[in-house]
Amino acid sequence: MIPEEFIQELLNRVDVVDVVDKSVPLKKAGANFTACCPFHNEKSPSFTVSPTKQFYHCFGCGAHGTAISFLMEYNGLSFVEAVHELAKQVGLIVPQEKRDANKPAKKEVVGLQEAMQTAAVYYKAELKKSQRAIEYLKGRGLSGQIAAKFQVGYAPAGWQNLQSIFPDYDNDVLTTAGLVVQNEKGKRYDRFRDRIMFPIHNHKGEVIGFGGRVINPEDTPKYYNSPETPLFQKGHELYGLFVARRAIRDAGRALVVEGYMDVVALAQYGIDYAVAALGTATTPFHITKLMRQTDEVVFSFDGDQAGRTAAWRAAMNALPALSDGLKLRFMFLPTGHDPDSYVREFGKEHFEQAMQQAMPLSEYIKQHLTENNPLVSQEDKVTLLNDAEPILKQIKAPRLALMMRKKIAELAQVTEAEMQSLLKLPVATGRKPKQSYQRQSRTPLSLKKRFILMALMRPDLVVPEDVQFADGDGAEDAFLAGVLNSCLANPTYKPAGLLHVLNNQDVSLQAEIERELQQLEENLDLALEFQGARTQLSDTVQQIKEAHLLHAIKEKPLSALSEEEREMLKKLGVK
Repeated sequence: MIPEEFIQELLNRVDVVDVVDKSVPLKKAGANFTACCPFHNEKSPSFTVSPTKQFYHCFGCGAHGTAISFLMEYNGLSFVEAVHELAKQVGLIVPQEKRDANKPAKKEVVGLQEAMQTAAVYYKAELKKSQRAIEYLKGRGLSGQIAAKFQVGYAPAGWQNLQSIFPDYDNDVLTTAGLVVQNEKGKRYDRFRDRIMFPIHNHKGEVIGFGGRVINPEDTPKYYNSPETPLFQKGHELYGLFVARRAIRDAGRALVVEGYMDVVALAQYGIDYAVAALGTATTPFHITKLMRQTDEVVFSFDGDQAGRTAAWRAAMNALPALSDGLKLRFMFLPTGHDPDSYVREFGKEHFEQAMQQAMPLSEYIKQHLTENNPLVSQEDKVTLLNDAEPILKQIKAPRLALMMRKKIAELAQVTEAEMQSLLKLPVATGRKPKQSYQRQSRTPLSLKKRFILMALMRPDLVVPEDVQFADGDGAEDAFLAGVLNSCLANPTYKPAGLLHVLNNQDVSLQAEIERELQQLEENLDLALEFQGARTQLSDTVQQIKEAHLLHAIKEKPLSALSEEEREMLKKLGVK
């Protein structure tokens, strides 16, 4: 474990501007630095880096974080690797916290994330002990280097092996995490047994789930995923995306395949920009994630009927998330082949040549609609319009929607206006007015969010009494409490350091706060300079006090109010 104190010292030592500028040339723009975002394709800069706050934020795709998270996102490093890389740049040696051998091991799992990481380390260690598992991977052509890159492991045979690393085997966290199963009789046992284990990572490189593949071909099911948990929703995650991000950006495309072994085998042959859906059809969430990395996505499917069915489902699920800048293409392999077997037989060059011939989405939709429709009779053309209607209604990308409507109208031999009226399609505009992310109108901040911003800017001015204002049950109050407690414990930290401490709190609210800090950069600095940070905090605190007092008074009947409370209502203009 890397001590938290060292991470904060590191964030104070490094300059996020220097770290980002080494990979993405920055230009000075007022108090900040800007560039075109390295995490999605854009022509005008919406990516800003703040030397004051020590973090970056993209107003286009929402990417945000510190110098550590930039290295993780841009270079595809794990958290530990990113810390070591930054430490090397500033000449620091990374210390490690060691467990005292005289102290008993913890008997409880602190949380889901710790449980998953502990299990991943265990499975990885067990792979080294199992010659049978090693031989299986070698037989599939997998090198030790690739296995290590994807942190492949092995869950040994047996019913309760995880008890060796989780002494409190009855802890509910283990069942919530999907590591342990409890049957109807109350007996608990390991979910994964005698399987090659593929850790599934989130965008931070944290293990959030597992996929297990059988070694014995007679065992079923062939693939077995972690269940849905608070950490893991299979419709939102893509296997291998964390490892492949840099390769996807370098290649200018992402390849979506069906299985873990396909991803790993392709990486073995130098095609390291592949990802896989996790036992489910591609969803709009998957497409949105991939759009942050590239503007070209190629789907690879088996050429049999099952593969074609999966391809059509993926195409339909992707429609709502499409943008006009995204190229979606479909590659069908010869019958009897999957990406794993195809690349082994024909090699990388031949595989990538086949990818170049992949069918564009528009052509694929046209082919699918006309495959069993000769378009000879009027009834055939009615069938075409009926089949095309739900597809056309789902396409939100204006230019693509317009071109697809032209093509369908031409095939059905009707005018676009006739088809538009008949099918009651929404108007497809050819151009959407461009909005500046920096200048678009924003919802006014609540008092508590303003207080959060002030506290992050000047943590040294926060006093213990301020914590009383986080008295609600919502995410905003929880975040406010976290910010204030972090400020009290770390009054010298910069905003980036404080937000790092809050890393496990509400992600959406943290992103909003970081965005507001970036958007209010110059105005906030001027306000702090001319009006004084203490005055700003005092005014905000006073407003929160008045709001709390007003709420409490309103809950009382008029007859129960004291003279002081009546005066308070008059002062605030409340009747």
